[in-house]
Amino acid sequence: MTEPRSDDHSPPAHDEPRRNEHGERNASTEAPGNGDGSDGSDGNGGERKRPGKKPLIVLSVVVVVLGLAAFGWWFATRNQEGTDDAYTDGNAITIAPKVSGYVSTLAVDDNTRVRKGDLMVVIDRRDYQTQVDAARAQLGLAQAQLKAVVKLDVARVQYPAQYAQAKAQVESAHANLREAQASYERQHAVDIRATSQQNIDVANAENATAAAHVDEASAQLRTAALVPQQIRQVEATVEERRQQVRQAEVQLEQAELNLSWCEVRAPSDGWITRRNVQYGTFLQAGTTLFSIVTPEVWITANYKETQLDRLRPGDKVTIKVDAYPELELHGHVQSVQLGSDSRFSAFPAENATGNFVKIVIDDGLPKDHPLPRGLSVEPTVYVRP
Repeated sequence: MTEPRSDDHSPPAHDEPRRNEHGERNASTEAPGNGDGSDGSDGNGGERKRPGKKPLIVLSVVVVVLGLAAFGWWFATRNQEGTDDAYTDGNAITIAPKVSGYVSTLAVDDNTRVRKGDLMVVIDRRDYQTQVDAARAQLGLAQAQLKAVVKLDVARVQYPAQYAQAKAQVESAHANLREAQASYERQHAVDIRATSQQNIDVANAENATAAAHVDEASAQLRTAALVPQQIRQVEATVEERRQQVRQAEVQLEQAELNLSWCEVRAPSDGWITRRNVQYGTFLQAGTTLFSIVTPEVWITANYKETQLDRLRPGDKVTIKVDAYPELELHGHVQSVQLGSDSRFSAFPAENATGNFVKIVIDDGLPKDHPLPRGLSVEPTVYVRP
């Protein structure tokens, strides 16, 4: 048989659907679309492109970099303990007068720098000078009264001598009495014609006088016999006068102290703060005049309980001051307070907070740049591994 002849109006061969080697139509010829991939397929094939590996690689690199950075930060700070709950601290000496009076001289002002021993305030001293003069006069009077008292050494010799003299006088009186009695008996024993009435009267008078002398000497002997009591009395009188002198000396010393306290001087180097006194003000003893902030300064840091385990006295510290960002101080841990802040608070919290660590500044603080008390700082303690 002869094959049919194709005419000129038959469609071209490339318009017919293409078939693969198994006789199936090619999907690229039947799937509708623009061929630009806007329908979910690209213009060259019928399947959607899978995402490449580049985003995964970038993500992996970022994760690795962040992990390395975190490890580096941990490794660099593993032996550091820091806190932002810290402040500068120091001694503040409260100045108060010990005597009352009007302010006659005021030599300081707010924030004045003072040296130890500098005169700051003078209280009117005229009343206290009068007290000193009165006490000095009282002391002179007491000393004069002490000198007027019989000396104790003299009394210890004088009173025994008086006792011995009294005994001798008693013996002499008894001898005179015996002689008078003998004369009396003779006058009364003879015949009245062998004597005279005058002789009898004389013998009677001498006998009575001798008896009276014996009584008088005996009385003086009894008085002189109290030698120990007399010596003790002199000792008590002398001691009383000595104590009066001592009392007058103490009163004079107190008056001189009161006079010296009219001058209020600086007990230490520092700066005047919180001044509460004016010229001419009447001051009561114990009234606060002002405070002196001493040059010594340290850091009081409030660390958490979990940070205290590795802190030890002597650990090195770097300190940043919020008020002076360019200032970097160096110091060391001096001590850790044995008690939390809540333990010493008037209204303690249930949880223990406020574990104060005292940090001493070693260097970095300019001599002409004192740090005010209460400034916020950020210490970092380099603990031992």
